[in-house]
Amino acid sequence: MAANTKITAMKGKVKDGYNFWLYEPEIKNTIDTTQKADTTIWKYLPKPEENVSCFDAHKVKCLEKEKDPNLKPLIIFLHGQSLCGTNLNRVMSYGTMAALKGGRKVDAYVVGPQNPGGSWKPSKIANIMDWMIANYPIDTDRIYVLGMSLGGYGTIDFVATYHDRIAAAMALCGGGTVKDYSGLCNVPLWIIHGTADRAVGIGESRKVVNAMKKCGDTPLLRYDEWAGVNHGRLARLFYLADTYTWLMSHSLADSPRFVNTQIDITNQTLNNAYKDLKLSKGKSSKKKSSSKKKSSKRKGSRKR
Repeated sequence: MAANTKITAMKGKVKDGYNFWLYEPEIKNTIDTTQKADTTIWKYLPKPEENVSCFDAHKVKCLEKEKDPNLKPLIIFLHGQSLCGTNLNRVMSYGTMAALKGGRKVDAYVVGPQNPGGSWKPSKIANIMDWMIANYPIDTDRIYVLGMSLGGYGTIDFVATYHDRIAAAMALCGGGTVKDYSGLCNVPLWIIHGTADRAVGIGESRKVVNAMKKCGDTPLLRYDEWAGVNHGRLARLFYLADTYTWLMSHSLADSPRFVNTQIDITNQTLNNAYKDLKLSKGKSSKKKSSSKKKSSKRKGSRKR
């Protein structure tokens, strides 16, 4: 594990929740908030101009809003079917928790729950979210969710259910099972799916997008179909710094809400996903091989 990286196994902590890994960001300077800050400083801050992009203006708006500076965002990572079970160490096999263990720095609290099997339950994820808010200094305007495959389904279902509490989300090669998709239209959401995915067909993401469009306009949706990309390759997104930068560029406090289109992640970007990390030797090739085997076994199936 990289130096100064604090990742803790949390078992039996949340009633009617999942066991999970908790990553705690480095707290370099804790600010005393027992006394109210002098608000006269806000008048000296620059105001966003009309020609400033939403992304740049967001930085100014964050400064304009008086908030406890000790608060940190919360990111929820939902794994795929292959990591289901009762051995929490499996959640370290790939994804956000593996990236953090390998040295990826994220200025946020991150939780990686383990699903024992079956579909992700939005209420159980929400119970973890509420527990984190009650026990850690979480910025409730900046809670994010991302997941792949089964975790992609979990992301869509969770965000659709708790859309008023989520600042942004990313769903990779998944789908959705909820009856009402209208809430998704209120959240900056990036859906990515490869056209060569044999484990979860691209039609599953298309169903979500079409269901959202039936509910109304979708100005906060980014939807990418990557030609020729298979299921396993999208796991590389969890290792990119840009993935977390994109998520955390959004806030519930944004007025109006927007989806960041300035940060661009492509299939080519994924080639550099591991270059600045210290991952276990042979892990990348092992994941690729495992992913190919699972894809062939589940060909034509909705198992995820």
